[in-house]
Parts: sequence; structure tokens; C-alpha cells
Amino acid sequence: MSVGHRIRSLDGLRGISIAAVLIGHLAGTRNSPVSTATAHFWALAELGVRVFFVLSGFLITGLLLAELSQNNTIQLGRFYFRRTLRIFPAYYAFMSVLVVTAACGAIQLMPGDVWHAATYTSNYHSDRSWFFGHTWSLSVEEQFYLLWPALLLLTGRRRGFIIAAAVVVACPILRLVEWESLRLHADGIGERFETVADAMAIGCVLAGLRPYLHQYTRYRRFLGSALFLAIPLVGLAGNLTHDHPLVHFGIGMTVANIAVALGLDWCVTFSDGRVGRVLNCAPLVYIGGLSYSLYLWQQPFLNRASTATVAAFPFNIVGVVCCAIAAHYLVERPSLRLRHRLESRSRSSVTHVAAETIQAPSGA
Repeated sequence: MSVGHRIRSLDGLRGISIAAVLIGHLAGTRNSPVSTATAHFWALAELGVRVFFVLSGFLITGLLLAELSQNNTIQLGRFYFRRTLRIFPAYYAFMSVLVVTAACGAIQLMPGDVWHAATYTSNYHSDRSWFFGHTWSLSVEEQFYLLWPALLLLTGRRRGFIIAAAVVVACPILRLVEWESLRLHADGIGERFETVADAMAIGCVLAGLRPYLHQYTRYRRFLGSALFLAIPLVGLAGNLTHDHPLVHFGIGMTVANIAVALGLDWCVTFSDGRVGRVLNCAPLVYIGGLSYSLYLWQQPFLNRASTATVAAFPFNIVGVVCCAIAAHYLVERPSLRLRHRLESRSRSSVTHVAAETIQAPSGA
């Protein structure tokens, strides 16, 4: 969901991912053309979120590595400043609307909903209302943003990627341990950070290894061969194990994560091909640009338990799209323009100070 410099095909992938989430949550709502059984079988919402996680790891790591290469350091303050103005305004605007709506009696929230959502700890608050149900994934992403840049700065590139690879190995073990020993809290497996961080870690590892992988002729041949068509099928098979916890937690999620990462690499590498042209077409790119606001605002409307007209198809989809567009242009865009102005002002100040220092007399 980054802005500014964009990697070809990724907005299209975002567009497809948010569509999967919307279809998955649309199922079971009144008059929905998608049945609950179909959505459950394919686990579309889970698959869409998985792609977002891998994308986040890949994109954020790419930005951090570029900064490390250029400046030999990572300016954590600048990173957190940019993330704050990218994420917080739209998120807290959404929260504020829900709080006001609940105060008016139109919706009912669960105890702890607001506190956990406000502190990005919803992934450790399993007894949350539907309206804040999706904030678990946003909490996971925010925890990743807090941890990974600092870890990469403190440990260095090589050790940082060793740790990321260790997370990929450790998370399936943790999922199985929690399933066997914390059965009463099993609903949180795949939401708590320690049980889902491997999806982002896979993206991190891809960003670090991609330049080296593409030096190998065999890997490049594999990406471009017909055999690669098996990768999406294998990933889908891994995602379809969700009704078998031991298989899903132990290997299914990992297989799906790796397949998504390889698919991501393929889409970026062949962005000028037929699939690339689809991913980079204007409508899909536009939907990808709206993905953050779409993800935020889909929850109140795509509510299977609601009998309200705005929660029935097609009014629910119209409501999601209208609110997302409004949030994108009234909140997201202005906050990004503000970020740009503040960054430009900061750069100008630094340049001005540097010029004065150079021009100052030696005895000053």
C-alpha cells in the first residue's frame, strides 16, 4: 500500500488481493451471490490477507535495503514518520466513525475493542466485535513495522536475514505448540504475531535474496518455464488445508507463503508479459491504490449477522466503495500531501543549514 515509487504489477496484485478479501467477506450477507460454503472452502479472505503480508515484507525490506545501500544506515525516525502519516490518519478516522456510531446506538462494540484497536493489539484480543474484526491484520502489520527496521539496523543485513529465515522456520513450530498446549486460545493462531510473522518474513527474505537468485540461470529458467504454473496450484493447495489444523499450521501456511512469494517475484520479473499487462491495467491499478481504504471500510458493510439494508447485497458493496473512495480522497491523499510538504521542508532546512556551514568564516 505504499505510494511514491511503485514497482510494476504490485498495485494489480493489491487489487486482486483486496477483491479476494471482499468476496470472502461478502459471502453469507443478505442476497449475496457468493455462498458461505464457497467462501469457506476457498478461504479467499485469508488468501488475500496472506498476499498483503508477503507484499508488505517485500516492499518495506526493499525500501530499507535501498536506504542501507545509499546511506549505510536506516533513519528510524524518518521511517516511522512516513508510516505514521501513511497509516494512522485513515485508520483513526475509521475508528472515530465507529466509536461515534456506537455511541449513537447504531452498532454494538465489545469491551476492549477500542483500546486494542487504538493500540494496534487487536490480534491479541480475540473477543472482538465484527466491526473491529479485521484490525487484527493491521495490528500484525504495525508490529512488523515497529520491529523489522530496528532489527535490520541493529543486526545488519546478513544477521537480519538469518533472523528472518529463522522466523520462517520457527513460526510453524510455534503454531503447532500453541495448538497442542493452548487449545482454548486456538482461535488466535494465525492472528497473533508470533504465529503469522512468517508471511512477512518470507517477503523480507525474498527482497534480500532476489538479486542473488536472479544471478542463477536455473532459477531464471524455472521462473520462465511452464513448470512454474504449478507454483500457484501448490500455494492454493496449502491454503486449502485450513480445515485440518495440524497440516495447516505445520506446513500448509508455509507452503502458501512461499508460493505467494515466488508468484510475487514472477509478476515483478515478467511485468511486461500478458499477465503483467493485466496487473498493470488502469482499473486494477486504481483498485490497488484504494486497497487500504477498501480494507478498512469493508467490515461494517460486509456483515453476515446484520439485517440492515446497507449490509445486504448490492448496497453493501456500494457502501464499501463509496466510503473507501471518500476516505482515500479526503483522508489518505491529504495526509500524504502533508507528509510530502513536511519532508520537503525538512530537506530544505538541512540544505540551508549545510550551505550556511560551508559559507561560514573559519573563525566563526
